[in-house]
Amino acid sequence: MRVVVADDDVLMREGVASLLTGQGFDVAGKAGTGPEAIELARAVKPGLVILDIRMPPTHTTEGLDVARQIRAELPGTGIVLLSAFAEVDHATELLRSGGGVGYLLKSRVTEVDEFFDALDRVGRGGWVVDPELVTELIEAPRRSHPLAGLTERERDVLNLVAEGRSNAGIAHQLFISEGTVEKHVRSILTKLGLSDSAEDHRRVLAVLRYLDAS
Repeated sequence: MRVVVADDDVLMREGVASLLTGQGFDVAGKAGTGPEAIELARAVKPGLVILDIRMPPTHTTEGLDVARQIRAELPGTGIVLLSAFAEVDHATELLRSGGGVGYLLKSRVTEVDEFFDALDRVGRGGWVVDPELVTELIEAPRRSHPLAGLTERERDVLNLVAEGRSNAGIAHQLFISEGTVEKHVRSILTKLGLSDSAEDHRRVLAVLRYLDAS
């Protein structure tokens, strides 16, 4: 897969690029600013762009701005945003842009197997939310939380749905059958009032509803 890496921290940028190259990725370009990342994406048309969420000049949400522009111009490009902090609003906005997106903490890069699994899922049009963000949200429910009616097992399943896992992946993680996972997913979607749309879309909506309420 052809990849562009954008991060103003040269050590992070070069480290990620080296890691990707070692795993057989074609690192087609590296950028230190948002405008550089956009120009590179236009030039090489990568399958995946990995972006730091905070880049010059303001170090706030430049990565999101770049992601929006790349998605508008190159809608088939996968986007993975890397952040030093778990920020719900940023994750929510990214998920709303559709499939082929991911939001990961920078610390996830050092967990090589998980990192490349996430890149693979995003590259295939899926979506990924960092497990740490999902865990923080699910372990701190509110009384009025829209997921308050879910069972403990349904919360476990939704945790993995939010990470972007398939039913097969969830079954493997929880040591249950795919059929059982499907029943839990249907129950979750029904309890959240998301029973009318296509299932893939409903899965994203379920996660967005959770993030919006947090």
